Amino acid sequence: MHAFLAGVGRDGRERLAADVLGFSDQELEAVHDYIQWLFALPTRSAAQPHSPVLTPAEIGAIRADPSSVETLRKASERMLRFYRSTRWWLTSHDHNHLRITRILQSLWLLVGPAEARAFYEAVLALHKAAGAPVNARSLHYWTEAAGDAAS
Repeated sequence: MHAFLAGVGRDGRERLAADVLGFSDQELEAVHDYIQWLFALPTRSAAQPHSPVLTPAEIGAIRADPSSVETLRKASERMLRFYRSTRWWLTSHDHNHLRITRILQSLWLLVGPAEARAFYEAVLALHKAAGAPVNARSLHYWTEAAGDAAS
């Protein structure tokens, strides 16, 4: 997992992180197995049970590796561009709401609260500008996922 974020390892479909970061908006929407690689967590994904699960050692290695942290920042920026340029996720229920929760959790864990807070505030601003269409449950999960960063 660390090798993937460092830019030298491949995911389960033989893609480098740079390949995934180069996806079009349509690919980001249609492909459903990359988010668990770009934004890994120490818990198994229900949607992609064969995706990586971070160990404590990997968490420490990723946090300490400037290349991995940079990949996470680029991934965060790419996903924000996706959310800014698309609107279909701005509805009551959408699978992107789960992705946003994962992104927030992963950023908080691997990069830090400030990065999670910036992503949280950007997504919340898009939600508000669209007339607040996202359901309260998803908003609650986002706030929880951002942890101390959202307070």
